[in-house]
Amino acid sequence: MCKICWVALGVLVIALAAASYKFLISDAVKNNSDDRLSIRLQAGERHLVLAEMRAFLISVQQIAEGISKDDMDIVAKHARQVGRAAQREVPGSLREKLPMSFKQLGLDTHTRFDQMALDAEQLGDREHTLSQLSSLLHNCVACHAAYRITSDP
Repeated sequence: MCKICWVALGVLVIALAAASYKFLISDAVKNNSDDRLSIRLQAGERHLVLAEMRAFLISVQQIAEGISKDDMDIVAKHARQVGRAAQREVPGSLREKLPMSFKQLGLDTHTRFDQMALDAEQLGDREHTLSQLSSLLHNCVACHAAYRITSDP
């Protein structure tokens, strides 16, 4: 009986190791000559990730405009558009290919946009919002410094 338990435990450990490798150290991630990790995706998946990044940039521009006009409704509207709800559009098959650190940075960025929208509505403090925007942009810089999205030919 104990022998069966040990075999089952061994199989479980191997399965966990394989799953960890697939989800955390996928072969879609490779080191690159410019010290960034290349995340290799299919062309459509790459387009989806880059479209999300462009949506971030458009929202940041609109948020900056809202701050300059002291219009927190504009800030809230555009921050919310790229909050966590926007992540629902990312298919699970793509999520599986992305390294955990990339996903964590993305989740934090979406969450920060949601918090900015909430604070803009509740506090209406443009200095606070400007500080939040500055902090959020650190995520953008960190992501672009760490990763490169490539596609298979």
